[in-house]
Formats: sequence, C-alpha cells, structure tokens
Amino acid sequence: MKIIKPALFAILLTGAIYGQTATKHTITLELAKKVALAAENKAKEMNIDVVIAIVDDGGNLVYFERMDGAQLGSINVARKKAVSAIFFKRPTKSYQERVAGGNNALLSIHEILPFEGGVPLVYENNYIGAIGVSGGTPEQDGIVAEAGARILNEEAK
Repeated sequence: MKIIKPALFAILLTGAIYGQTATKHTITLELAKKVALAAENKAKEMNIDVVIAIVDDGGNLVYFERMDGAQLGSINVARKKAVSAIFFKRPTKSYQERVAGGNNALLSIHEILPFEGGVPLVYENNYIGAIGVSGGTPEQDGIVAEAGARILNEEAK
C-alpha cells in the first residue's frame, strides 16, 4: 500500500476542490434595479400600473416594486411569473400558448404560471434570473417584461 504524505495530499485535495468550482454571472441588485426601471418606464408609457418582480437564477427575489395604483393581486402573480420563467428557462407566454392549445397537463406543475409576463434574463448566454410583471393584460405584461429584459443587451455592450 502506497502512503501519500500529508503535504502532497493537501495539494491534491486543494486542486480537486478548485477543479470542481465554476464561475458564473449573477444578477446584482444594481442590475435588477436597471431592469425594473426599464420595465417601469415602459409601463408608464403604456399608461398601466404594474408590479415588477426580479428573481435570481434560483428563483429567489432580488428586487420588487409595486407601482402606485397597481392591484394587490398582482403582487404574488408577478413573482410567480418570474419563477416560472427562470425555472424552465422560457417566457411564460409559451405556457399560455400551450395551455390555450389544449396542453392542460402543464397546469399540474406547481412552478408554472401560464400567463404572459414572465421572461428569463439572459446575459452572455447565461440565465441569471427572470422578470415577472403583472397588472395589465397578459399581452401588456409581456411587453413590459420584455422591455426590462432588453436592458441586458445594452449592459452586455
């Protein structure tokens, strides 16, 4: 049996640990605020009051705002739209379309909210979070959410 000296073992172990880590992009509070501001500006332009929720890549709330006059019911809906978008890495509009087409099995998945207005936030081909918007029609919510998500393209430049 070959015995490894403690110093060599520590070097091997340290190398193994560092070899297992990865670097990833994350959404910061500063970036979440920029996304929300872009969405809020679009909502104001459309003359609608909405709730905006920004979550990280694990579905955890990073930033939240409720515009004056936005309905209380939209608070949970906006967050759930954001979680739906990041958990399955697609806009919630795709679920809405699939349910409208008869795929009601999607309704049994707890994390899916099949209403337009949830959009993943993608930065340099990495899913870093999502935005959820509620307060207008589903189509209006989608437009506002897309306006927020587009800011990431400007940040990448």
